[in-house]
Amino acid sequence: MIQISNVTKVYGNDIKAVDDITLSIKDGEIFGFLGPNGAGKTTTIKMITGILPIDEGTIVINDLDIAKKPIEAKRVMGYVSDNPNIFERLKGIEYLNFMADIYQVSKEQRKTKIEELGEQFEMIQALDDKIQSYSHGMRQKIVVMGVLLHNPDVWILDEPLTGLDPKSSFVLKEMMKKHAKNNKTVMFSTHVLEVAEKVCDRIAVINNGKILFVGTLEEMKKQVSLESSLEKMFLEMTENE
Repeated sequence: MIQISNVTKVYGNDIKAVDDITLSIKDGEIFGFLGPNGAGKTTTIKMITGILPIDEGTIVINDLDIAKKPIEAKRVMGYVSDNPNIFERLKGIEYLNFMADIYQVSKEQRKTKIEELGEQFEMIQALDDKIQSYSHGMRQKIVVMGVLLHNPDVWILDEPLTGLDPKSSFVLKEMMKKHAKNNKTVMFSTHVLEVAEKVCDRIAVINNGKILFVGTLEEMKKQVSLESSLEKMFLEMTENE
């Protein structure tokens, strides 16, 4: 579970990238985080993961305050950033072992998990190649694999489907559904509204650092009073704002 309470992030001369937001993301659900570019999605996610400090408010992950117990909180989460260009001089297998070392995954467990994920994402043949030789989609897949090695309870994914081929995108969405069915937490941001419409149990819409809506798609239809697609409702909501 992720509990965000009255959280604010200020940049520069009193520019509020995130403005007093409160969200409760439950166990057993896939929670979509939607908003235009610059709306505050990535800033919020970076505060949840402890990358950015919180100026006001609190964020609690599985009863662990990210500001007070950052190491313990980070151990229960897996975070995929919106930029997969990391550790490019390492081979894929070296990167995965590095991630396994950080999270203290045993040699037996990591071997099994790497084989499992490698087959699911069709990356087995590429693990001995350097990451700098990978395509964008392959880099995205190796990052996702590294995040899932320690079986984290809470998944926090920032645009995780960007660059993935259709099969890998399907695999990851099915993994997200399975994780939620096991009463775990999945939060992900996306620009692909059709994905949110098909995959998410609930969504939040953020714009200009403020939460405009939280709830199910059906609740959003009632609020906007528009029998239409998520895309049209989203555009109407953010344009009105």
